[in-house]
Amino acid sequence: MFKQMLNYALSFALIMVSLWAGNAIQHFFHLSVPGSIFGMLILFALLVSGFVKVQWVKPGAQLFIRYMIILFVPISVGLMDHFPLLIDNALSIFASSVGATTIVLVLLALGLQKILTNKTSEGK
Repeated sequence: MFKQMLNYALSFALIMVSLWAGNAIQHFFHLSVPGSIFGMLILFALLVSGFVKVQWVKPGAQLFIRYMIILFVPISVGLMDHFPLLIDNALSIFASSVGATTIVLVLLALGLQKILTNKTSEGK
């Protein structure tokens, strides 16, 4: 039980230190990108480099993912505060969502087609 609690503590500490470092970078350079994005990139770099083992981060990450829906409750309540604004801009929100999704799907399809075509031509 103590070992499991220690694993959770280490995992949360690694995630929070990465978040803190990302927020510090964002604050220091006055960037418009959120610090949490920098924190995720830092954690990703640490994991890819092997400096931090996946097993060290896995317990806390699984716990965050398991209860992720709870983290969306404040955002949903905040959206309801601005519901009239959302209704006024519904058409532009819908159009940009559909347009962006279509662009991503087309680019992914073209990229995948190119990759698969190259692999089948190499295999012959």
